[in-house]
Amino acid sequence: MQTFKEAYEQREPKHAIPAVSATFKDGAVLEMVYDGETRRSRFVLWRNGTWGYEDSHRASPMFFLVPYSPNNNLIRNEIVLFPSAPQEYGSEDELLGDIQRFVHRYVDVSPLFEKIAGYYALFSWLYDGFNELPYLRVRGDPGSGKTRFLLTVGSICYKPIFASGASTVSPLFRLLESFRGTLIIDESDFRFSDEKAEMVKILNNGNVRGFPVLRSETSGRGEFNPHAYHVFGPKILASRGDFDDRALESRFITEEMGTSRLRDDVPINPPSEQKAEAWPFATMPSSGSATSRSMRPSRSWLTGASSRGSTKSSCRS
Repeated sequence: MQTFKEAYEQREPKHAIPAVSATFKDGAVLEMVYDGETRRSRFVLWRNGTWGYEDSHRASPMFFLVPYSPNNNLIRNEIVLFPSAPQEYGSEDELLGDIQRFVHRYVDVSPLFEKIAGYYALFSWLYDGFNELPYLRVRGDPGSGKTRFLLTVGSICYKPIFASGASTVSPLFRLLESFRGTLIIDESDFRFSDEKAEMVKILNNGNVRGFPVLRSETSGRGEFNPHAYHVFGPKILASRGDFDDRALESRFITEEMGTSRLRDDVPINPPSEQKAEAWPFATMPSSGSATSRSMRPSRSWLTGASSRGSTKSSCRS
């Protein structure tokens, strides 16, 4: 005869919870993927060194996880981008080299910042293994290539969330809380002081783990119940000026755009095949050896001799 515990664990869960990622006690990692050609969303589960697709995932006897619908406005309008599938990438040095060549092909920045951008895109896939992080920023006048940089580098970051200074700030809290991806903000020079103050809260709290932003909300019963929004994560911004907050300014690695003539080999208008070229980087990198970071690059690229030396020389510069 089955025990009550066994019967409880085998019951069919009744509650579906939309999710984009999850981790489990046994080290398994669940990530949502989206195929734009077939307009299908599903999960990829990494467990015990292997991965496989799932349309839903039973998380407990009470509920199961389902991917976001492909008809969701955020997905349909490409506001949030998801990887399409896991893909082997060979060595991490090869992956980094491919990323930097892709950035060089479509963006005109200094060699130092080009290298930093490649590292940052790769870092965004495993930022949750760290407690602090910097932001990237490109600054310059209109027409200097800021938006091109955001679209190029942002498209290969981990779950990029595209927004602009014309957006209201309120949805950004919920987007960061729900998706835990890379925030990409164009024209971050907010015109109104209240919007700028809210954005400064996100940026001031978002580079260190453990400092959520509190927002006043009420429960269904009408009682005061502030919500803590977790805003920690990588962010890439474009702006025409500086922020007044000196502490916030110290969080940016900044490149001045438009200080020299555009390279002759950079296309003025991105070709239609740019998205296809970005596709291999937008898949979930899966190394041949199992790592604690699931289908993402391992952190060994930060500690490898060649990468470490390159990073140190870049920082000194």
